[in-house]
Amino acid sequence: MPAKITYDTHAPTASAELMITQPLPDYDLEEVEAPIPRDVDPMLASQGFLDLLDEVRAQLKTELADGQLEVIQLTGAICHDKSIHRPGIWLVLKEKSASTEMSPTARTRVQSIANLILTTYQLG
Repeated sequence: MPAKITYDTHAPTASAELMITQPLPDYDLEEVEAPIPRDVDPMLASQGFLDLLDEVRAQLKTELADGQLEVIQLTGAICHDKSIHRPGIWLVLKEKSASTEMSPTARTRVQSIANLILTTYQLG
């Protein structure tokens, strides 16, 4: 499962964990599996991964220009895929106009943004 989205029950926020399941040679991420979590750290600290985050950040700026959602956090993540650990992107979005839970419209938008990132950058 390359994307895991969690919606907060008492806040208008959602987190998306976008797992990298295949090599990304354009970002010098040839090896994307590790037997122990700390072996993922060098992948997340690599210049290629930082370049990937920069490109995702730029795309999010364009995609979220309508102002409904805002990025609260965008960083690397250590993702668990059964007994394998992989690098991934951790994204937290907030619906600006909501005070409690995220609206159904915003939830749909979060899902479409996660799918867009997964397909654009061929993460999974």
